[in-house]
Amino acid sequence: QVQLVESGGGLVQPGGSLRLSCAPSGRIFSINLMGWYRQAPGKERELVATITPGGGTNYADSVKGRFTISRDNAQKTVYLQMNSLKPEDTAVYYCNADIKQLWLSAWDNAWGQGTQVTVSS
Repeated sequence: QVQLVESGGGLVQPGGSLRLSCAPSGRIFSINLMGWYRQAPGKERELVATITPGGGTNYADSVKGRFTISRDNAQKTVYLQMNSLKPEDTAVYYCNADIKQLWLSAWDNAWGQGTQVTVSS
């Protein structure tokens, strides 16, 4: 079973930047919608941003103007550039994507294992 693998999390001071990356762990046939979600302690998982294969984007109001989602379709990779980070951005960030492993496979919705982002001085 192919999984999504995130990287790029860490500890950063308020006002700082981080860039998250996510790609499948093995070969797949196709990826459709890709996105990032986050879950802070004691809170439900929430949408951060999504991006279509054509580059159409959608952002949570709380991150508009600070975060940028992008993707490399050839590498089947999605990125999240996070600028002007705030303590309230602290959470585990999860990658999500609709993937098709083989030409005749059905579409599956896959999640990554999560990467911790901590914003603190």
